[in-house]
Amino acid sequence: MSRLTTAERDALPDSAFALPGRRYPIPDETHARDALARASEMLHRGDLTQEEYDTIVRRARAVLSED
Repeated sequence: MSRLTTAERDALPDSAFALPGRRYPIPDETHARDALARASEMLHRGDLTQEEYDTIVRRARAVLSED
């Protein structure tokens, strides 16, 4: 996965994140794919609600379909 530096992450607008609190950055396709994988993992561990998971999936798919 492409890593974001602290400066790059701080420079992203709030709209580049799937969840409030600047969680799950999805500024590009690489991060969108990673968010999908991590969200599934976190849902199964009980660290995300179904609503949060659905939001991440919806936002990530929107980034992936912008081709």
